Amino acid sequence: MKIFLSSMGTRGDIQPFIALGQGLQAAGHQVALCTAEGYRTFVEEHGVPYAYMDNEFLAIIQSQTGQAAIESKRGILEIYRQIGPIIRRSLEDEWRAVQAFQPDLMVYHPKMLGSYHIAEKLGIPALLSLALPFQTPTRAFPNPIFTGVKLGGWFNQFSYRLMDLAGLMYAGTTNDFRVKTLGLPPKGRFSSTMRKTNGEPVPVLYAYSPHLVPRPADFPPEVHVTGFWFLEQATAWQPSPELLAFLEAGPPPVYVGFGSMSGSTGAVRGRIVVDALQKSGQRGLLASGWGGLQTGTLPESIFQIDAAPHDWLFPRVAAVVHHGGSGTTAAGLRAGKPTVICPFIADQPFWGRVVHDRGVGPQPIPQKKLTVDGVAAAINTAVNDKAMQAAAANLGVQIRAEDGVACAVAIINKTLEKQPTRQAIYG
Repeated sequence: MKIFLSSMGTRGDIQPFIALGQGLQAAGHQVALCTAEGYRTFVEEHGVPYAYMDNEFLAIIQSQTGQAAIESKRGILEIYRQIGPIIRRSLEDEWRAVQAFQPDLMVYHPKMLGSYHIAEKLGIPALLSLALPFQTPTRAFPNPIFTGVKLGGWFNQFSYRLMDLAGLMYAGTTNDFRVKTLGLPPKGRFSSTMRKTNGEPVPVLYAYSPHLVPRPADFPPEVHVTGFWFLEQATAWQPSPELLAFLEAGPPPVYVGFGSMSGSTGAVRGRIVVDALQKSGQRGLLASGWGGLQTGTLPESIFQIDAAPHDWLFPRVAAVVHHGGSGTTAAGLRAGKPTVICPFIADQPFWGRVVHDRGVGPQPIPQKKLTVDGVAAAINTAVNDKAMQAAAANLGVQIRAEDGVACAVAIINKTLEKQPTRQAIYG
C-alpha cells in the first residue's frame, strides 16, 4: 500500500516521521514524506522518499525574527498571524504532492493544516500523529500548553477545547483551500478537526512512551500511545577524532544543548552554561545547534560540537541538559540518563514537569530564569543523586524494550484492512 506522511516544524517534528517511514517500508509499504524542502537531505539520507513543500515557513522559524517571536510572550501564534499567504501556498504544495503519489492512507502532524481536508476529499483513512498528548481531552492533566495550571479535572478537560478555539485563526485559510482547491463545502468555524464530517473520530497515534506518560483511563479506543518512534543514526556518521579524544580523556561529561531554540541571547546563555559546569566541577559537552549556545574560548574541561546523533552520544554522557523538545527528552531517557530541562515554550514545560514528577530529573529551570547557581545545582543533583540515577536507568530499560514504530505500523496495517482498492479511490 501507499502511505503519505506529512509533518512540519522543527527537526523534532520531522524525525519521528522518518522513523515511521522506515518502519512502513520495512513492512512492504511505499512511502512519501512531505515536509519543508530544508529537510529534504535529512529525509532522503535515511532512505525515505521526499515529497516537496516550500521552505518559506521553516525559513521564518529559523530566522532571528522568528526565534525572537518564539521566545516572546506572543510566541508561535504571532508568527502564524503574519504568514497566512505562506500557509495557503503550503496547502497547495501538499495537495500537489498527494495527487502525484496517490496514497491509500495518510499519517499527518497537526501542523499540516491541509491533511485532514485532503483525506476527506479523497475518501481515504488518515491518522493524526505527534509525540505529545495534545489533541485528546482528559481529566488526568491539562493540555500541555497549560502545564502548571492546577484547577482539577474539569479544567483539564476544558483546556483542550480552549486549544481548539486557537485554530480559528486558520479557519479562513483552510476553508478557502477546501472550497477553491478541493471543491468541498466550507467547514464550520467551531467544528473540530478531530472528527470527520460523518461524525467518526479521527484516529490518533501518540508517539511517546506510556512508561513516561501513562495512558489516561478516559482516552477513547481510537487513541493509541505507541511508544517513541526512534530514528537510529545514519550509518555514515562518524565522530571526529577530537570528540573521541575528549570523551576518553576523563569521566563522562554532562551534555548541554538547546536544539533548534536559538533566539537572541545565545551568548548570555552560553556563558551561564560554561560557568555552571565549572562551578559544578563537571566536564561538559556543548552542542551549539542553530545558535542556542554561543561561546568564546573554552576551558579544557568543556568541548563544543555542532551536533551528534543522540543515540550514539547520550550513552556516553553523565546527564543531559536541554530545552525539553520531545525528541531530545526521549533520547536522553532512552539512554537512561538523568535529565535537566530548561524550557522555552510550547510543550517544553510539559516535558520538564513530567521528567521531574517521574523522578528522573530535577525541577525544570525556565530559560528566562537561568542562573549560574541554579544550573550548577541542577547538574550536581542529576549527576550525584543516586535515587534519580536509578530511576533514570530503570526508565531507560523500559523505553528500550518498546518498539513504538512497530506498534504504529501494526495499527496502520489494521486500518488499511478496511481500505477500499486504490482504483475505487482514484479511478
